[in-house]
Amino acid sequence: MLGTLRLALAGVWRAKLRSALTVLGILIGIAAVVVVTALTTGARQVVGNQIESLGSNLLFIFSQPTARSGARVAALGLTEDDALAIRREASAVSKVTVYSDVRVQVVSEIANDSIQVVGADASYFSVRGFSVEGGRMWTASEGLVKAKVCLIGQTAIRKLFGGVDPIGRFVRVGKHPFRVIGTLKSKGDSPFEDQDDRIIMPIGSWRSRVRPTSGRRVQLIMAKSKSSGHTAQAVRQIDGILRQRHRIDDGEEADFRVRTQEGFKKRQDAVFGALTALLLSVAAVSLFVGGVGVMNIMLVSVAERTREIGIRMAIGARKLDIQLQFLAEAVVLTLLGGGLGILAALGLATVLSQATGWEMPLSGTAVGIAVTTSLLVGFVFGFLPARRAANLDPIEALRHE
Repeated sequence: MLGTLRLALAGVWRAKLRSALTVLGILIGIAAVVVVTALTTGARQVVGNQIESLGSNLLFIFSQPTARSGARVAALGLTEDDALAIRREASAVSKVTVYSDVRVQVVSEIANDSIQVVGADASYFSVRGFSVEGGRMWTASEGLVKAKVCLIGQTAIRKLFGGVDPIGRFVRVGKHPFRVIGTLKSKGDSPFEDQDDRIIMPIGSWRSRVRPTSGRRVQLIMAKSKSSGHTAQAVRQIDGILRQRHRIDDGEEADFRVRTQEGFKKRQDAVFGALTALLLSVAAVSLFVGGVGVMNIMLVSVAERTREIGIRMAIGARKLDIQLQFLAEAVVLTLLGGGLGILAALGLATVLSQATGWEMPLSGTAVGIAVTTSLLVGFVFGFLPARRAANLDPIEALRHE
C-alpha cells in the first residue's frame, strides 16, 4: 500500500497543472458543503436565541376571522376579561398579560421618529422578561386612571433623545404628551422586531389615547405556562375557556388561535431544513461536476500511460496492483481537494461570521462529512478509469506509442 501511495503521489505531481485544476473542482464542492453546514448552524442558533428572548414557555393567543355560512366573518376580538378568565381558571398557566401595539411617529423635544408604541399591563414585563433599568414602573393607580406615563427602550432613547437622559421628559404620541418615568434594559432583536425600539404604557392609556378602542379589546393575549411540561395542558385549558366565553362549540372554527414557542421552533426547523436541503443540493451538483472532472483526468492519464501499464504488467504486476494504483491517484486528488476545501471553508466562515455577527463553528461532524465525501468521490469516480487500466492487454499496451 505504501508503494501504491508513493506511485499515486508521483503521478499527481507529474501533471501539476492538470491535478491543480482537478483539485479545484473538489475544493469548491467540499467548501460549499462545509460552509452551508456552518451557516445553517449559526442561523439556527441566532434565531433560536431570538425566540428564547421572547420569554420562556410562552403561549400567544391571536384573534382570527371565522367562516359563517360560507363567508369569512371578522373576529369579535380578545379582551382584558378573556385574559382575566385565563388567569383565574387555567391551572397550567402561571402568568397572563395583554398586549396591543401600533407603530407611529413619536415626537420628543429633541427629535421625532417612527417608534412602536405598546399598551400592556404590569404583568407584561415579567411574562416577556423586560426589566426596568432606570426610573420606575407605573403604579396600579396610574394604570387604573389611564395616566399619561410610559417607559422607553434603548433604541427608542437613541432615536428620540440621543445621549440625553429621558426620565422626566415628555414624548408626544399623536396629540397627547406622555411623561417618561422609566427606561428598559436592552433586550435585543427577536425574530419579528427590535425589542428595544418601543415605548410601553398602561393598556388603558394606549386604548383611550393612542388607538381608541371600545370594549376593553386587546390585540394579543400572552400566557406563560408553569413549565415546558405544562404547555400542552395550558393550550387545552385556554382553548376550552375561550370557546366557552365566546360561545363556540367543540368542532367549530374558533375566532382565536393559540401558538407556542415550540410551534415557532418547529416552523423554524422546517424552513431551515428546506433551505439546507436546497443549498446542499447545489453543493452536491458542484461535487458531481468535480467528480466527473476527476474521472476525465484519470481516463486521460490512463491513455497517456498505457505503455507504462504494459511494462508493469510484463514484469509481474497484477490487475489488482494496476487498479489500486490509479484508484489511489483519484483518492489522493479528492482528498487534497477536500483538505483544501476545509481550509477555504474555515476562512470563508470566519469572514461571514465577522460580517453577520453570527457564530459559525465548523463542527467535527461537518469536517468528517467533508473527508468522507472526498473519499467516496475518489472511489466512485476513480473506479472506471482504474478498471480500464487494469483490463488493458499487456501486449497491446507495450505496442502503444
